Amino acid sequence: MSGNRVFVIGVGMTKFEKPGRKEGWDYPAMAKESGTRALEDAGITFDQIEEAHVGYVYGDSTCGQRAVYELGMTGIPITNVNNNCSTGSTALYLAARSIRGGLADCVLALGFEKMQPGSLAGGAQDREQPLMRHIAAESELFEFAFPAAPWMFGAAGLEHMQRYGTTAEHFAKIGEKNHRHSINNPYAQFQDEYSLDEIKAAKMIYEPIELTRLQCSPTSDGSGAVVLASERFVDEHDLAAHAVEIVGQAMVTDLETTFTDKSAITIVGADMTRHAARKVYEQAEIEPADVDVIELHDCFSVNELLTYEALGLCGEGDGGKLIDGAETTYGGTWVVNPSGGLISKGHPLGATGLAQASELTWQLRGTADKRQVEGAKIALQHNIGLGGAVVVTAYRPADR
Repeated sequence: MSGNRVFVIGVGMTKFEKPGRKEGWDYPAMAKESGTRALEDAGITFDQIEEAHVGYVYGDSTCGQRAVYELGMTGIPITNVNNNCSTGSTALYLAARSIRGGLADCVLALGFEKMQPGSLAGGAQDREQPLMRHIAAESELFEFAFPAAPWMFGAAGLEHMQRYGTTAEHFAKIGEKNHRHSINNPYAQFQDEYSLDEIKAAKMIYEPIELTRLQCSPTSDGSGAVVLASERFVDEHDLAAHAVEIVGQAMVTDLETTFTDKSAITIVGADMTRHAARKVYEQAEIEPADVDVIELHDCFSVNELLTYEALGLCGEGDGGKLIDGAETTYGGTWVVNPSGGLISKGHPLGATGLAQASELTWQLRGTADKRQVEGAKIALQHNIGLGGAVVVTAYRPADR
């Protein structure tokens, strides 16, 4: 990858919570908690931060400044970032570009969300919603159902079932796995283990594929933060043993194929993911088989299976085989979503990508406690927002 090398030197996050569960817990307090932890983890003070990129989806235009002011007020550039569910990783991407381009030596990426309970609500009512083109295209393929998000991904799952013989049980097994993983994550919104039967018996959300509530990510409050640094900064502060290098990173937005393929699977982002992953593998000089641990965007269990294929973990249509072979949990080829993923850890939109980065940093440092993936050397992150943007990032310990 061209440009200066980029290193993660500090990470921090709050516990993700059900919206409104912690009385008086507003976004400045969330940001202070995650940001302070990231700075302490890096062993630096806020006055060493040269710029900040702050992600959130719901809120007014300068919430980023208000959040960062809890850490310090030094006049640095602060940008406010909104890229739907990939907002957190977009803030990370922008921070990394500043380091890679030689514009700064130490940058903060911070994300948070304070959400309303229930299904995601739309924005302004006096203009076209940004997903209307996607919804209209998918409505030509499958009958629309409300809420829109589970319908969009659920219909993609139905298409996969019709094409490849995937079953509702494959999707349910992903929900079971991710809830099981989360029991060891103190930051997770849910830390409950469920049997496969309990997953299948939960409240029905999208009946055609038997997608239940326990296979869907919840609304969440919470925050995450990552401190990035240049090689020069790492050397000057003797941080190599602690640092994790970003060895590949790509952002891809919708392609013509999003609409020309006439496929619900493509409409919900599989082609974006495929293109981003290929770029990252090339940059990092790795293949999918080299990866040990993955945090990917399981907003619904369906999307985890679709992402297996888009990331190249298996061939098109073979995602179910990975599940049947237990290839994506401890003891398999990869451990996918050791944190519990969005389904069980939670999904505060602006924080999600930074929580993924935090988990993978802990994994590569060997400090993930009971979630630790033994011998993890290479990590991969995938974060998607419809409308659309995908960010894929590869990490490796700096001392390697």
